[in-house]
Amino acid sequence: MPERKPEPSFRKRLSRAALRLDSWLDNAVYASWQKVRAGIERGSDISNRFQVSGWRRLLVEVGCEGLTLGTAGMIFGLMLMQPAIRQIGDDWLRRADIAVTFEDRYGNFVGQRGIRSNDSVALADMPDYVIKAVLATEDRRFYDHFGIDVIGTLRALTVNSQASGVVQGGSSITQQLAKNLFLSNQRTLERKIREAYLALWLEGHLSKDEILKLYLDRAYMGGGAFGIEAAAQYYFGKSVRDVSLAEAAMLAGLFKAPTKYAPTNNLAAARGRANQVLSNLVDAGFMTEGQVSGARRNPATPVDRAREKAPDYYLDWAYGEIADLADDGVLGNESVFVVRTALDPVIQASAEIVLESNLRQYGKDYNVHQGAIVIMEPDGAVRAMVGGRDYSQSQFNRATDALRQPGSSFKPFVYATALMNGFTPKSIVVDSPVCIRNWCPQNFGHKFSGPITLTQAITRSVNVIPVKISLALSKSAADGRRMIIETAKTMGIETDLKESWALPIGVEAVNLLEMTGAYGVFSSGGHKAPPHAALEIRNAKGDLLRKFDPAREDPVVIDPKVIADMNGMLNSVVENGTAKRAQLPGIKVAGKTGTTNSYRDAWFMGFTGNFVGGVWYGNDNFQPTEEMTGGSLPAMTWQQVMAVAHQGVEIRPIPGVAPFPPGQQQPGKAEPPEPGVADPAQPAPAAPPVLTRNATQILRDVATLIEQADRPPAKQAAQMRHLAPVSAIE
Repeated sequence: MPERKPEPSFRKRLSRAALRLDSWLDNAVYASWQKVRAGIERGSDISNRFQVSGWRRLLVEVGCEGLTLGTAGMIFGLMLMQPAIRQIGDDWLRRADIAVTFEDRYGNFVGQRGIRSNDSVALADMPDYVIKAVLATEDRRFYDHFGIDVIGTLRALTVNSQASGVVQGGSSITQQLAKNLFLSNQRTLERKIREAYLALWLEGHLSKDEILKLYLDRAYMGGGAFGIEAAAQYYFGKSVRDVSLAEAAMLAGLFKAPTKYAPTNNLAAARGRANQVLSNLVDAGFMTEGQVSGARRNPATPVDRAREKAPDYYLDWAYGEIADLADDGVLGNESVFVVRTALDPVIQASAEIVLESNLRQYGKDYNVHQGAIVIMEPDGAVRAMVGGRDYSQSQFNRATDALRQPGSSFKPFVYATALMNGFTPKSIVVDSPVCIRNWCPQNFGHKFSGPITLTQAITRSVNVIPVKISLALSKSAADGRRMIIETAKTMGIETDLKESWALPIGVEAVNLLEMTGAYGVFSSGGHKAPPHAALEIRNAKGDLLRKFDPAREDPVVIDPKVIADMNGMLNSVVENGTAKRAQLPGIKVAGKTGTTNSYRDAWFMGFTGNFVGGVWYGNDNFQPTEEMTGGSLPAMTWQQVMAVAHQGVEIRPIPGVAPFPPGQQQPGKAEPPEPGVADPAQPAPAAPPVLTRNATQILRDVATLIEQADRPPAKQAAQMRHLAPVSAIE
């Protein structure tokens, strides 16, 4: 009997199976390639039989390219459509109906935002010429297109180019409504594509009359008025049901540029725009020249609102805060609110007057045209906000929306990070040249001081030291910069900061409000309290929905010892360094100036134990100023506003900084106290008189500036040269 062969081992069986699989794969790949090759050859034979040349070939190639690009465009458009549709939500119409009445901190009415139920008038109740005036100017083919009017857009482009201005609207009414309801005012291709998709969505879910009604009810028309009924009440003191043709034409002209053509801001421009609307009515065939001639001869005259000045920048920001709370479901299903804000009318008025008067007096010499101010309590309650020089000319809020380089005002985040990692205010650092690859930061004047303390470095606003600190924080320079970013974000900077070499000297753009909130951590002793407007929120019935608790315990985000040391260093900046113009009589002040490359931005961020304030000056087009530094006009502006803010209040000490002895009005020449250690022998701080002599003089100077706005530039320049700061670029 033959001997039986032993069974192969598992390893051998696995090896044989792998070889068989490899052989099968090789054969399959080879066979597949042969089939593909044969298919290509057959396709080539077919194309050769039907080969075209000349103009036919060009037509085929253009068609193929167009099909390819069209397919790619459709895929790209679908990618943008998904987030646009997702953001609508089931309650989109209710969210658009939010209406808010605002009060100041004392309960006095200051303004309104949003759509109120009594601001809605049915289309059938409006005069027909109101509807016709809007359609003739904004969307003549509204009832004929599907949401996107290609013909109307081309016609508007032609007419506007011939007129060298905006005579007819390019976007359809549906597109404008989509933007008003769901999108921002950013002028980007992505926003326009989303706007188009949302317009199609609206057309599929609402009738034409419903779309027109929503558009007339929700468009912003200047003066804090949303909707044509609210605008008629504000500008003419009557319902839209009762407006004349001339008044209707003026209202219809507001939709595209409410601040530019608001009759309370520029009556001549408003009447010129209304006259163009009357011409549009005739051109569209909606009315005859004879029917509009009376309105041309007797143009509309608005109600005098000269004495009514609302804190519009503040209210716009506060309205966004309430809208966000409503979107998050914090306020339940309510849509009408009465909000008592932290707004202080005296501080707000002071900030507005000081900003305008300083720009009027010194703006030409410094070549600076815009500014912004935020005044906040350490607990986050914003007392005042000025987002620009003139709300009627520009609604852009430079306090909340403008991203600008902070310059040296960013350095406290660097020094705080250093103190959190073993440095002290008395640590010795060497002010000497340093380079990161081919980038070598420079101090002002290209001078170096050698060994100095951290306190001296920040007081003199040395640029080299923060860069050296970022290199010393970790073995990796990038990790050191990331630690600084983490500190800034922990304290309240929400804008994304890039880990760049020049981060420590303030090249990453931020906004004024978040900088003010972050500096609030210094003033509060390490507690983080995000800036907010609302103190109490009630519904239309008066029921309390939400209340800010000033006694709440905000989270401690930075060690109080670190804060005390930092406050001592920042106090030295005001008493001995670049921010001497921010000193307040008898009140300890701490802060930091900031000036960016080419003098494009000038900042002062400062605080006392009572208030935190930020001031920015610059130009919207980023044009350089004439050597304006943070220690000049920004520090002076801060001082002028804070002199008013501290009247009649009990002065609180800055954590870690001893107050002035009673009767001492200016800092002495003695060395500042040990940072972080208060002198227990010093008595508690006392409130200053109701109105100090210096504050009185400031208010008198402000009044004089307003009365003498046209002073000779040479005299203005001479005055400001006298106020030159200790150092320039910082």
